[in-house]
Amino acid sequence: MQRNMNVLVTGAAGFIGSHVTMRLLARGDRVVGVDNLNDYYDPALKTARLARFSDNPAYTDIRADISDRPATADIFARHKPHRVVHLAAQAGVRYSITNPEAYIDSNFVGFGNILEGCRHSGTEHLVYASSSSVYGANTTLPFSVRQNVDHPLSLYAASKKANELMAHTYSSLFHLPTTGLRFFTVYGPWGRPDMALFLFTKNILAGKPIDVFNYGKHTRGFTYIDDIVEGVVRVLDTVPQPNRSWSGAAPDSATSLAPYRVYNIGSNTATPLLRYIELIEQALGKKAELNYLPLQPGDVPDTCADVDDLMNDVGYRPDTPVETGVGNFVDWYRRHYTG
Repeated sequence: MQRNMNVLVTGAAGFIGSHVTMRLLARGDRVVGVDNLNDYYDPALKTARLARFSDNPAYTDIRADISDRPATADIFARHKPHRVVHLAAQAGVRYSITNPEAYIDSNFVGFGNILEGCRHSGTEHLVYASSSSVYGANTTLPFSVRQNVDHPLSLYAASKKANELMAHTYSSLFHLPTTGLRFFTVYGPWGRPDMALFLFTKNILAGKPIDVFNYGKHTRGFTYIDDIVEGVVRVLDTVPQPNRSWSGAAPDSATSLAPYRVYNIGSNTATPLLRYIELIEQALGKKAELNYLPLQPGDVPDTCADVDDLMNDVGYRPDTPVETGVGNFVDWYRRHYTG
């Protein structure tokens, strides 16, 4: 593993970005963190995340929007990162149905600006966030990176698939090593307020009902934040090489003749949503009032990750039990919000 790298982390004030930044700083890397602190959810939470490491002399904080082409180009020109972890994006499946412009600006235009920055600054490796949502209408579990992802169910999912296609183009044309990471339902301390675990915990403590979509029939490969971070860092240290056995006659969608890879990072255990809620109730010592609702547009009923490629290439698979992860989140939530 390399140390003392200059790493650009976009979305550094975000849930995953802040955890990745702390891990990189802890091991001795220099981090340039970029975030626009938008108000998709409470910016105070983002500021609190940044406060955990903003005074570290190896950290450089930049307030910028990646959809701003001149600003993004200037960041790359000034800091010339060895490697890039691109996590900034407009998140949320349901939000993409009512606010598509935000996804076009951040996830399409913004990602294009990141690719151009990497290309012109000689970046050694771009690691970027994709999503399990790309599997869309696919119902074959566990989801494999070699399965078809041609039927996304939301603009968010489509934007993540587009990112993978854009990355492959730059890997092929400009020999930029890129790795896409399909995250599966990430949860844990400092998580996003729009995610189920945060919403459920908040409402149960307040004595309010919680909305349970698909009448509770969802299953998810819930993946603890520490497992995500471990996967991101290991992948960052593993620069992809061309797959010399790749054939256009039988194309492998996870590799290429270019320096390009796609991996799942997620739990290969499908946890029922109602079991997840039971664990939250147990951790809180309080029962939830369930408001059952139908499947929402854009939602995928079930997710579960095949992580064999991740294990084979970087020697890692997520393994934190959901019981442990939910308990850790509830402990954090009580400390942060209820004292």
